[in-house]
Amino acid sequence: MRMRALITAGLVGLSVFATQTAATAQSAGDPLSAKQWGLAQIRAPEAWTSSTGAGQIIAVVDTGVDLGHPDLAPKLVPGATFAGCGAQPAPCGNGDWRGVDGVGQQVDSHGTHVAGIAAAVADNGIGIAGVAPDARIMPIKALENGSGTFADIGAGIRYAADHGANVVNLSLGAQPGSQLLTLLGLTTETKDAIAYARERGVVVVASAGNETAPLCDTPSWEAGALCVTATDADELHSVYSNLGIKLDTKVVAAPGGSSLQDCDGDIWSTVPRGAGSPDCGQGDYDAFAGTSMAAPHVAGVAALLGAQGRNADGVEQALMHSARTPLLELRGVFTPLYGYGVVDAAAAVQQPL
Repeated sequence: MRMRALITAGLVGLSVFATQTAATAQSAGDPLSAKQWGLAQIRAPEAWTSSTGAGQIIAVVDTGVDLGHPDLAPKLVPGATFAGCGAQPAPCGNGDWRGVDGVGQQVDSHGTHVAGIAAAVADNGIGIAGVAPDARIMPIKALENGSGTFADIGAGIRYAADHGANVVNLSLGAQPGSQLLTLLGLTTETKDAIAYARERGVVVVASAGNETAPLCDTPSWEAGALCVTATDADELHSVYSNLGIKLDTKVVAAPGGSSLQDCDGDIWSTVPRGAGSPDCGQGDYDAFAGTSMAAPHVAGVAALLGAQGRNADGVEQALMHSARTPLLELRGVFTPLYGYGVVDAAAAVQQPL
């Protein structure tokens, strides 16, 4: 069973309508920070006075990371490659996005983008700021050319749990209906790996999926994973995003972008050096949309909370109890569109320890 990275970048730039790009309290030392409406929506800058994620490691189990990107390189811890190993025993590499063959496919820019959202360097005079600017990143390449197996993803999760990760981000998923495979026990590698990570105190954050389906895709469907749906810059449920329905109701929402507006309606982050699209005009940065982009916003907030000394259950509870439902302005109340609400970093770090 193959799994694909969840990314909806193809529609970027099609709309003539402007989007909300109001300047926020983001770092003045990052030139693209004014475009990072996602940080403002989750109130990350307001949380940084309480926690910046220092001491936390976020494992990005994805397509790998550009290990030399200047907005990420100072934050990296050793990673691993599980996809594309062929006859070699896994792990067979260090998590670089280019893989064992040394060739980087455009779709494999995905993992670098996800990593930057979670924990790019702040105040360094280039690019963006991550949600958890003092957390570190563990690059795990479990997807090659945008897809991978349950076995490789499960192995990546286990590696992260065994090598010091505090948070695992899974911006990936299988097609709707695949939940039945794990419910029936027909494929268990990723499900079992999530359980393994949780038993070791690791928070697992996963994207809901981009098919406008009612259920969270697997692996976000699995017990032990926190499912994340997507919002746009106006805090509306993104048109492509799955709803946040799963058996244990562990669901929140976070910025994922519109996919229907211009570049600034989506989520700006790092991409492999030189891989930025001409449409958005930044060689080392690009704007993507998807629940893939929503999940690392939550993974970053999880790192802020973990740095306060909270265990995995405490992190999840703080995230869900402090999240707010747009328009209704309720906190910690479940709805199918937003789960327990849009993650609010500033409120979350003030939750009782």
